[in-house]
Amino acid sequence: MVTNQPALPQPLVSTDWLAEHLGDPDLRILDATAHLEGPESGSAGWSLRPGLDNYLAAHIPGAAYADVLGELSEPDGGIASKPSPARFAAAAGRLGLGPGSRVVVYALEPHWATRLWWLLRAGGVDNAAVLDGGLRKWTAERRPTATGVETYPATEFVGEPRPRMFAELDEVKRVVDAGAGACLINSLSPQDHHAVQTDNFARPGHIPGSVNVFMAHLLDPATGTFKPPDQLREIFADVLSQPGRKVTYCGAGIAATSDAFALMLLGEPDVALYDGSLEQWTNNPELPLEVG
Repeated sequence: MVTNQPALPQPLVSTDWLAEHLGDPDLRILDATAHLEGPESGSAGWSLRPGLDNYLAAHIPGAAYADVLGELSEPDGGIASKPSPARFAAAAGRLGLGPGSRVVVYALEPHWATRLWWLLRAGGVDNAAVLDGGLRKWTAERRPTATGVETYPATEFVGEPRPRMFAELDEVKRVVDAGAGACLINSLSPQDHHAVQTDNFARPGHIPGSVNVFMAHLLDPATGTFKPPDQLREIFADVLSQPGRKVTYCGAGIAATSDAFALMLLGEPDVALYDGSLEQWTNNPELPLEVG
């Protein structure tokens, strides 16, 4: 077994790679499973639930649970708001992320893994990757799982935050007002993108000028793995034809991390997540929307 490698192979690692490196002393495996469900008819608000129960029942051996909705979100900041640098550093230290750590993240649903990866990168973690296919592929291959709680020794996290990996409301407003400055990408389904009515948000529609790239189209439906780069480039053709910064959004800043992650895989140098997404945008009646 090869240990103490200076870097992971790439931002996306295979189940074969992880199986070969289980037990590496510098490897930190994080389970980011959580659940977000849209409002049901006649109800108000979104339903959020950590995936701790799923983790306790079955997780990749050695993995610790990363609470994306709790410790890695800002309290009272929205559905899943990015943590402050201090809050992130405290959580990363509790998860055992030290200077020499290599980090592999996974979840039951890929957008929670890419959400955690985005938070790690934005928080200053350089050596992190997503497990391609996540826990579903791992278990489909009949690989071992563990139960109960596992942890890594706590450490003091040291990292340099990357604030440009997030786009704030003011930046998105400037892009919309100017019709330039960045390419805005809506990661929701075409039905949501073109909606003329909605139960999911305060108002229907999408941020003006947005390109629609549905995050589910990035994945192989049989395996849950990301499609090959040539197919991703075809899916993002309209986006990649536009120069400059790329800003992804969705309903609550979760699904949009899959689009953002895929753009990073394709080598885009300036990608950001609009964390407030439609939850924030549609609740301000003064902000414009395109409908239909």
